[in-house]
Amino acid sequence: MMDDKSRNAELTMTEQVYSEDPLADRETDMYRKEYITTFVNKWDELIDWKGRAESEGQFFIDILRARGKERVLDVACGTGFHSVRLTEAGFDVTASDGSAAMVAKAFENGQKRGLILKTTQADWRWLNRDVHGKYDAIVCLGNSFTHLHDENERRRALAEFYAALKHDGILILDQRNYDAMLDKGFSSKHKYYYCGDQVVAEPDHVDEGLCRMRYSFPDGSSYTLNMCPIRKNYVRRLLSEAGFERVRTYGDFQETYAEDDPDFFIHVAEKSALHLVRWGDGSKGDAKQDIRNITETYYDSVDADTFYSTIWGGEDLHVGRYTTTTDIRTASDLSIAEMIARLPKMTAATRVLDLGSGYGGAMRTLVRKTGCEAVCLNISETQNEYNQGKIRAAKLGNRISVRHGAFEDVPEADESFDVVWSQDSFLHSDQRDTVLAEAWRVLKPGGHLIFTDPMQADDADPAALQPVYDRLSLNSLGSPRAYRHAAQSLGFEILEQEDAVADLRTHYARVREELLSNYDQLIEGGASAAYLDKMAVGLQNWVSAADAGHLAFGIQHFRKPA
Repeated sequence: MMDDKSRNAELTMTEQVYSEDPLADRETDMYRKEYITTFVNKWDELIDWKGRAESEGQFFIDILRARGKERVLDVACGTGFHSVRLTEAGFDVTASDGSAAMVAKAFENGQKRGLILKTTQADWRWLNRDVHGKYDAIVCLGNSFTHLHDENERRRALAEFYAALKHDGILILDQRNYDAMLDKGFSSKHKYYYCGDQVVAEPDHVDEGLCRMRYSFPDGSSYTLNMCPIRKNYVRRLLSEAGFERVRTYGDFQETYAEDDPDFFIHVAEKSALHLVRWGDGSKGDAKQDIRNITETYYDSVDADTFYSTIWGGEDLHVGRYTTTTDIRTASDLSIAEMIARLPKMTAATRVLDLGSGYGGAMRTLVRKTGCEAVCLNISETQNEYNQGKIRAAKLGNRISVRHGAFEDVPEADESFDVVWSQDSFLHSDQRDTVLAEAWRVLKPGGHLIFTDPMQADDADPAALQPVYDRLSLNSLGSPRAYRHAAQSLGFEILEQEDAVADLRTHYARVREELLSNYDQLIEGGASAAYLDKMAVGLQNWVSAADAGHLAFGIQHFRKPA
């Protein structure tokens, strides 16, 4: 076994070492001869910490926070950019790299910023030999995974990552867009990743097995890296075959992107489906499948995401107000305005919790109008990540946070909110008494619970509503009387139970009209014909039930006594 001095020769080497034919050097251990100290000392010129922080914003911080992750292992820490940023954001970070020169530089960069980073040197192929314990998240960034030149080594590294994660951990791994480079040639403005405008990074050679990148610095020096140009879908397949349950891919921090446009792809891989960890798998005995599993899977689907983001306009999912308009987007804004008008004046000190926030449009509107602070709790990761992107674009990240979770078990402290808000979400719970109890728990004395929900009329026959339940795989609907009794039993004061069922009827009719008018566009966007046809029938069932007097709707406004 090599001693540390020979193993870490990069600490004293002054020249990169390649064979007589550098294009033939296609082995993983080359990185030890490439990341020599003289190159590492120039790496921050390439990255430009300030520029990169501005371009990527809160992307990785938001992803980790939304999933409640705290303990993070940065397995490719490089000179420490992400380890430092995540530590400063409050995460418990261990910074690791296979290169001793990189680890030393990361520690030095941490010290310059007043931090003592926890650092360790570890090769991914033997990660769990050198790094102990389980982590909530692993990040492998900076195109580092493409230093692995052999598929067996890639599989081994992913297995090591998987083993080092807790049962509900996530892996965030990025890669250069080699698909575009291989198919159309190299083109990069380094808009996001390499922000140093005095450094030129471009390939000397590209083929299916090698991308030899050259980095040229203002002082005339240049260095090279030999990497394997692995394709996006190949990496996604490896992640799935390594056991990761779900993989989302972004292009330059955006989930929606042109395939050949981004410089980099970012994969977010979940070790286990979060709903199975949180809710159980619904497989015990004769128990019904947990409705939360159904809801999470439904809203995370391509069908549902395409339909709702297109027809509702990508801001929210709630029922609108149609007295003065027939436009769904405008009606949705009016619905938010109606709820705001019923609440006491809000200020920057007001904290609002949105239960079932969907795409988050209500909280973005509320925060812009009132300056309050908001937390969006939602069960769909697809919607949460879309919401986070909208929050970043609106520069509201300091006022709005997003959490993944269910409103039957709110991950917030007792008496920590002034307002609990919800629009058309509680129907997805078959434990509505528990939902209201959670709202009571997190509200401060004097706080307000305000929500809307598609309900059944107090005396409606559940059998007559079965077609309505079926559209969203519901077990039941709430009713004004049921909500009133549940609220009163907790101690809430009943301030208002509005009757606005006409808006509910109009809303579902308008949504059905828009679905039919945009049918072809929805198909092109990824929704299936089977889904859309079933949706059209389901929406008509809601309209018919409203016409028959079986449904109820309106703002429900309760107050927790001071």
